[in-house]
Amino acid sequence: MALSHTINFILNHPLNKNQRVRAVWRFLRWQLQSRLGSGVTIARFGEKSKIIVKRGLDGATGNLYSGLHEFEDMAFLLHFLRSDDLFVDVGANVGSYTILASNECRTQTIAIEPIPQTYDILKQNIELNDVSTLVKVLTIGLGNEKGVLKFTTNLGAMNQVAKAYDIDTIDLPVERFDDHITLDTTTMVKIDVEGFEASVIEGMTKALENEHLKAMIIELNGYGKSFGFDENLIHQKLLDLHFEPCDYEPFSRTLIKLNRANTEKNTIYIRDLEFVSQRLKSARPFTIRGQKV
Repeated sequence: MALSHTINFILNHPLNKNQRVRAVWRFLRWQLQSRLGSGVTIARFGEKSKIIVKRGLDGATGNLYSGLHEFEDMAFLLHFLRSDDLFVDVGANVGSYTILASNECRTQTIAIEPIPQTYDILKQNIELNDVSTLVKVLTIGLGNEKGVLKFTTNLGAMNQVAKAYDIDTIDLPVERFDDHITLDTTTMVKIDVEGFEASVIEGMTKALENEHLKAMIIELNGYGKSFGFDENLIHQKLLDLHFEPCDYEPFSRTLIKLNRANTEKNTIYIRDLEFVSQRLKSARPFTIRGQKV
């Protein structure tokens, strides 16, 4: 994050509104530690979870600064998931969502992360939170067909499927979602693959038609154009399968229906709005940074 963006994020985050001085102190302390110390720390986030923080891991540092980096989406996950559900984390990165699902909600998780360096931190975070029995990690990429794709290796937590001009790359296996994952209980899927979402969705035809799939969090910010994808087609496909795009207001536990995908942040797609709304309302409260969510 750029400095001005980071400060703005910290000061305006809902979980920091009553403790802005403390939040800024956390930021300054980490900046000093990351430059003068080891450059690694363990941060608490969520209600009881821990995550490894290193320079360049924006999601992890966001959790350090705020308690929940992506507040609305992460709170939705906490309120929606139950212990007998399945959470599928496509593009798990270092595991923020995976840890919240399995450590806070005790949900079975399938975490999919192909990049070796990121996978190593993901595994460490799983062990740090003692959720190895709840998390299955697949070290593959997902797409619309089985094969091999080049991924970048020099972008840290932002590594992704490589473009023609990328130089530092690695060949990694890619599979179809439907060939590895069967949905037989209430399921939530998060897809964050830096613009490659359309290809992932093309490989999950059976899953999308499965009524157990009740919620999806997807980033449709226009970045798919760089891979030749029209993200409007993803949106329309989900509408045709009876998913509704929503924002989430965690404190009131309210879903706000949208007319289109949110291009500024992730979009939550809901199937069976009544079922999901009842789940959100009935979830236990989580105390994070002194606030009940």
